[in-house]
Amino acid sequence: MPGFVEKPEPVQVPGLVHLHTGKVRDLYQNEAGELVMVASDRISTYDWVLPTEIPDKGRILTRLSLWWFDQLADLVPHHVISTEVPAGAPADWAGRVTVCRSLEMIPVEAVARGYLTGSGLLEYERDQTVCGLALPPGLVDGSELPAPIFTPATKAAVGDHDENVSYEEVARQVGADTAAELRQATLAIYGRARDIARSRGIVLADTKFEFGRPRQEGPAPLVLADEVLTPDSSRFWRRDEWQPGRPQKSYDKQYVRDWLTSPASGWDRTGDAPPPPLPEEIVARTRERYTEAYRLLTGSAWD
Repeated sequence: MPGFVEKPEPVQVPGLVHLHTGKVRDLYQNEAGELVMVASDRISTYDWVLPTEIPDKGRILTRLSLWWFDQLADLVPHHVISTEVPAGAPADWAGRVTVCRSLEMIPVEAVARGYLTGSGLLEYERDQTVCGLALPPGLVDGSELPAPIFTPATKAAVGDHDENVSYEEVARQVGADTAAELRQATLAIYGRARDIARSRGIVLADTKFEFGRPRQEGPAPLVLADEVLTPDSSRFWRRDEWQPGRPQKSYDKQYVRDWLTSPASGWDRTGDAPPPPLPEEIVARTRERYTEAYRLLTGSAWD
């Protein structure tokens, strides 16, 4: 079964309890009951966490997420409390830590699509739908949709594959009111981010969000959680080279996917063997894509 090629041992830090090692982040709880997320340099694709890391990736994603949380603060509250590194933590944690509110997470990947590609394209080519939503004929890989759509997926454990589901199934699982809130918030955030990215020369093709609610008495608002609008959770394309009908030049980990499925890697995606280590050239070019996305979006060079 896919998962970690080499699962790391969790770092032990006084005052922190290790809760979970995810594909990219390690999750701890501090003595105040807050969550401490530590972004690693791991990279995952095709349900595998690869044996090769991308230098600085965790810091880039952390800083970019914080920038986006600021851009979206008037639309939806977020879970970030601070970025203070806990006492006794390794020096390598600097720039990787996000201290967050503990939330009751909603078990849905809230996906917004403004363009047709990926798993949405495969479903469209088969049924002319995406997550059960009918789309007009004649669309191709990279086509802009008539309007952004909410296409949720079930959250999967490490090594399992997220599955696209219909809006009706989400409503059945989490309730009609929560499903409606998820859809409204997801499309509002996507619309804001799409416009910001477009003004900076980037097409935001699709993205996914995670939401939770504070543990409190009475009604609780949706809170944006995890990481947001990074190359790990979004498809970013060069706007000046966007051309429907062919694969787009991307600022995300599609570059790694393309190498893994090429003859150069020698890896059989349909087999049981784990992916091979990434060559230095692929690592360097992937890092360049992450730093370029950061520079274009924020207007600041990665240092």
